[in-house]
Amino acid sequence: MVGGGIAGMVCALSIAEQGHEVHLVEKEKDLGGLARKIHRILEGLDVQEYLNDLIRKVYQNPLVHVYHDATINEATGYIGNFVTTVKSELGISKITHGATVIATGVDVYQPTEYMYGEDDRVMTHLELEDAIVNRDERLTNAKSVVMIQCVDCRNEERNYCSRVCCSESVKNALLLKELNPEVDIYILFRDMRMYGYLENYYREAADKNVRFIRYEPEAKPEMEAVVEEGRPVLRVTVPDYVLGQKIAIDADIVMLAAAAIPPEGNKELSQQFTVALSPDNFFKEAHAKLRPVEFAADGVYLCGTAHYPKLIPESISQAYAAAGRVLTLLSRDTVVASGSICKVTEDKCIGCGECIKVCTYGAIEFNDTKQGKKAVVNPVLCKGDGLCNSKCPTGAIQLKHFTDEEIISQIDALVPALVEVH
Repeated sequence: MVGGGIAGMVCALSIAEQGHEVHLVEKEKDLGGLARKIHRILEGLDVQEYLNDLIRKVYQNPLVHVYHDATINEATGYIGNFVTTVKSELGISKITHGATVIATGVDVYQPTEYMYGEDDRVMTHLELEDAIVNRDERLTNAKSVVMIQCVDCRNEERNYCSRVCCSESVKNALLLKELNPEVDIYILFRDMRMYGYLENYYREAADKNVRFIRYEPEAKPEMEAVVEEGRPVLRVTVPDYVLGQKIAIDADIVMLAAAAIPPEGNKELSQQFTVALSPDNFFKEAHAKLRPVEFAADGVYLCGTAHYPKLIPESISQAYAAAGRVLTLLSRDTVVASGSICKVTEDKCIGCGECIKVCTYGAIEFNDTKQGKKAVVNPVLCKGDGLCNSKCPTGAIQLKHFTDEEIISQIDALVPALVEVH
């Protein structure tokens, strides 16, 4: 199990409770991931209470072995026979395991826009939530708060929606109204994406006079620090398409809904376990509908925000789904490989290595024989894509059920039929 956030721990516990050992590899010194910075979700769940209970169960379960401050040095093997070398506070550990679950979580973009880092009145949604929970005086005394959505997201560099930002902003707006009912709150959005029944909270916020103002990407909000009647404020200017003119809002606090971004280690991890990344550098499932928690590489699964940004209940549901797929695998005594795999005719192989270069699954390697190095195919890793077949200069490697003889016979059978038609 790679990743010790909520999804990783839920998946690990679910597997361990069925009697299987789990090795939980966490890159930080503490479990919990980004959830440590979230106090509650929009539906009202106390995240910290849930998280602490989850961490306690992980440490108390004798079948879950936790590695803190850990990095993966090497990952080899295949379904049912993986070997992963982990460097952690325990030293170097070599773990033999039958399946792998990737639950590396997500990071938050650190804004460079809107004076973030220069003025302490500008903060991210996580920082704002923390300030609300701690009853920060800046918020209890604030007259106006502006929330700017889609900061460095849904643009050319990050052409995706972070999904959680809209609900986070509505949640913080409702919490602010509880803390300071007189505060004016403005949410500057491109599209409010409140999924399913979360739409009810959007309506609740609107009923409490939270104002929603839409902006276009080519006319983003502008901000400057000014003094208005002796009161230092952050003046946010944005076009209002309902009024048909620009409006200026003097805010005491500005919140930035910063993009959810993939962790830096995703690319290296994808190479170690031979799994795919999406164009946005999140992990890509084998099939969105048919295999939503699996990779093309057998025995490797994913869950949580390693997949893409999602809400905590969604991450938990996917963690149980991944655990179910792992348990289905571990409950078997044998693994059945596909019949459509490649096979090498040793006498024809010249050991050029062209097949090894093009195999994206690492299924081919050299084997020392009396005639020198010869290519050999691991049938468990082979996916039968046929690239090696097309690259082999001597025809030594053939894809079963798609051999040259079979293909040529099919062509010969087809050509007379075409001649008769014409």
